[in-house]
Amino acid sequence: MWKYLSSQAIAAVLIAGSAAAQCAADKTLTEGKLTIATGNPAYYPWVIDDAPESGQGFEAAVAYALAERMGFDAGDVIWTRTSFDQAIQPGAKDFDLNLQQFSITEERDKVVDFSTPYYTAPMAVLVRGGGDVSADLDSLRQLRWGVMATTTALPVVMQTIAPATGPLVYDDNVNVVEAMKAGQVDAALFDLPTALYLAAAVLEGGQVLGQFSADQTENPDRFGMLMTEGNPLKACVDEALAALAADGALAEIEATWLQEATGVPLIK
Repeated sequence: MWKYLSSQAIAAVLIAGSAAAQCAADKTLTEGKLTIATGNPAYYPWVIDDAPESGQGFEAAVAYALAERMGFDAGDVIWTRTSFDQAIQPGAKDFDLNLQQFSITEERDKVVDFSTPYYTAPMAVLVRGGGDVSADLDSLRQLRWGVMATTTALPVVMQTIAPATGPLVYDDNVNVVEAMKAGQVDAALFDLPTALYLAAAVLEGGQVLGQFSADQTENPDRFGMLMTEGNPLKACVDEALAALAADGALAEIEATWLQEATGVPLIK
């Protein structure tokens, strides 16, 4: 990756990485260790085989790359587990940072801190058997939609797709998928990697029909690492992420673990 950078850019990356490594001193829950949380369980393609300590999967790989830039060896990374809802509640945490596909929203940012985004996720349409439905808005408007009330998918369904029949709204994405299994809804929106997983492993006859490119969406999902509100570690995490982005490491991890996304057509 270094061959694509000028000598000045390489120097800037090295300086940034060095600064990030010094920055984290005395700011973690356990001195000399970095405690990172993920889901329980953690799913493909974010974590492979529910084993984040392997470094396999997009978020597991990002976590170890970040830890290295912050001056922690792989053996200094401690993994813990939380539910999604538990993590976004205000108050003290038993982790330094949490990677669990947290979309950065204004409401959440009032009670927790987020890093700068490490991934911008396009929204994808998951359908129950493709049939004659095509990846265009006219066709999508005729489907019965299900959506989780508290996700950024809701405004995309309501404003961009604008289905002929109002969507059924659920309190959990698990319930959305169950509604699809039961034939109560035809389609739902998820971030693209999650949609690919659901189609492959959860929803029989599931198909990822198409995707909205991130720059087509007014407010695409941007995933940030979650921390306690006011955590002094945030500046260190942001510095390390900037270094990973600058030298292409973050893009390389994304290409390695999320490359399946390239075959899904754009919705027009």
